[in-house]
Amino acid sequence: MAVIDFMTTMNNQHYWVYILHCDNDTYYTGYTNDLEKRYESHVNGTGKCKYTNSFKPLGIAQCWEIIGDKAFAMQIEREIKKLSRAEKETIIAQPEKLCSDRRIQTTKR
Repeated sequence: MAVIDFMTTMNNQHYWVYILHCDNDTYYTGYTNDLEKRYESHVNGTGKCKYTNSFKPLGIAQCWEIIGDKAFAMQIEREIKKLSRAEKETIIAQPEKLCSDRRIQTTKR
């Protein structure tokens, strides 16, 4: 069983779900397979994100590494987007509260 879990994990890609703190004091949530490159595109305005072209990111408020497929990362992103500001601030301060799913790796910022 452990070998199967290990092999499944090895065959899946890694994605990042992230929350940006923007210059209008709002949060922007997204997902990517390359966090550094995606963040730079938000800062430089070279990506296709209209929101961060208007409201520049001040920094990454929090991020989670997702071990799994793209659909799972998108699901987590959607769930975060549904949260209130207060709930987002809770998971930013305590990232482990996002979910207990072992495919989500918390990253303290």
